[in-house]
Amino acid sequence: MDFAADPSTLLLLFGAATLAGFVDAIAGGGGLITIPALLVAGVTPLGALGTNKAQSVFGSATAATTLIRKKVVSKREVAPPFLRAAVGSAIGAMVVRQFDTDALDIVIPVVLVLIGGYFLFVPSAGELERTPRLSVPVYRNTVVPAIGAYDGLLGPGTGSFFAASGVALRGLHLVKATAVAKTLNFASNAAALAVFIVGGEVVWKAALAMMGGQAMGAFAGAHTMVRGGTRLIRPMVVAMSVAMLVRYFASS
Repeated sequence: MDFAADPSTLLLLFGAATLAGFVDAIAGGGGLITIPALLVAGVTPLGALGTNKAQSVFGSATAATTLIRKKVVSKREVAPPFLRAAVGSAIGAMVVRQFDTDALDIVIPVVLVLIGGYFLFVPSAGELERTPRLSVPVYRNTVVPAIGAYDGLLGPGTGSFFAASGVALRGLHLVKATAVAKTLNFASNAAALAVFIVGGEVVWKAALAMMGGQAMGAFAGAHTMVRGGTRLIRPMVVAMSVAMLVRYFASS
């Protein structure tokens, strides 16, 4: 099925992007909504990945700038890992254009179980800042680019991965870890998008219809995340992890 840019399809994609932007700003996993919507609309799998990056850049940029303006996170602290996330994502996006990613169907569910289980069974996780398990250099040079590479390869859940790693490995408060995750997710989205644009794998009519929805949803989600704090973020992370698990097993 080819992509048909009729008004009803574009409206559907706009709505999916709005919801995804809201969810992504709080817990990550918005790609669980937008990628299936693009596939249903007739976009090819690789085109769906590229188009998803084009529209999600607007959501992650909106969330990141909103949280920086609200002083939840500062430019100074996110600038160093920002570049590392971008480099990792660019590499992942180049790999996905050449590589069979079926092996990730084994790795991703395991990681999702760990993330969902961590926030479900460790109820105090992220409520207070704790002693880091990894030093800043090790975390920035290994974990950040690795998650960025995953974003370039597939994408759904990247925000959750960044936030969970910030809490579990750097001992950050969950709200702070989620805010940092939004900035790193913007870096990884932008870098992967550049690769997909060069490869001609973006359906711009679909992307343009979704960009406004992403920005609106992300703006509302970022404000909701700050107001709701850990009481909102934790159950949403668990819920999105479970939802992504269901989707992976249902499609396997």
